Amino acid sequence: MKRILITGAAGFLGSHLCDRFIKEGYFVIGMDNLITGDLKNIEHLFKLENFEFYHHDITKFVHIPGDLDYILHFASPASPIDYLKIPIQTLKVGSLGTHNLLGLARVKKARILIASTSEVYGDPLVHPQTEEYYGNVNTIGPRGVYDEAKRFQESITMAYHTFHGVETRIVRIFNTYGPRMRLNDGRVIPAFIGQALRGEDLTIFGDGSQTRSFCYVDDQVEGIFRLLHSDYVYPVNIGNPDEITIKDFAEEIIKLTGTNQKVVYHPLPVNDPLQRQPDTTKAKELLGWEAKVSRSEGMKITYDYFRSLSPEELSKEEHKDFSSYIK
Repeated sequence: MKRILITGAAGFLGSHLCDRFIKEGYFVIGMDNLITGDLKNIEHLFKLENFEFYHHDITKFVHIPGDLDYILHFASPASPIDYLKIPIQTLKVGSLGTHNLLGLARVKKARILIASTSEVYGDPLVHPQTEEYYGNVNTIGPRGVYDEAKRFQESITMAYHTFHGVETRIVRIFNTYGPRMRLNDGRVIPAFIGQALRGEDLTIFGDGSQTRSFCYVDDQVEGIFRLLHSDYVYPVNIGNPDEITIKDFAEEIIKLTGTNQKVVYHPLPVNDPLQRQPDTTKAKELLGWEAKVSRSEGMKITYDYFRSLSPEELSKEEHKDFSSYIK
């Protein structure tokens, strides 16, 4: 049985990856310090013989007994609210955490895939974004802690590949959604759905002309799975190129939820990207992958998930308290 370590296992994407690799017959070792993750996302796996969980912070030394075939590095705050509240932790998990895991991969002779992001492109001057685009990032802006952590993560991963011969893979993840997203993490899909379910106005930052391209989580996981098992060492965009403006997306949410909310406008946050659309040519050519789930289909599943939450969960203003992590 192949053994795989998945960091950020209790998070949104990490938990879905745990499910997929369990289904594929792997022995899965989940690791998370639970700063943004939630054990309820993986509690259904605890009874399984081929799943283990380590409550551990990967910015400290990482030890895994026994053989290890693969590592998926998905530990990181991933929403603007999170990395504005815990900027140092965001930088550390992308730098120290990645360094620790690359060292582990080297010792175990394991293949490691690191989760990068479309945020390495910053507020792009090229549209759609290809992997060859170097990006337009403000290193000292409020979003820089996340963008630069991920850019450094890519650099040190390639250094370990070229200098130490570690088998590495890099996925650049574009906006992904689905069940288990945190309701109040500041991202547009849970924000809009939460507001609709609570009967609040839908909040758009800026004039709503900025675009996003939303990929359903099952499609994202399939792309990651294929990339891990490919022979390609350079970054690959995985995302759905079906682009929509935030204003039009708000109208879709109102229609989906059957609510009659107004849309209200607030100033655009500093350095918020105005365009997001992946060029997925490489994923198609190298992996035979493309997004299959339509936004209407994926959003219906996601809405049903959020609708199943308790009234207490829906009404929570502050989803996470980071005070115990901030030293």
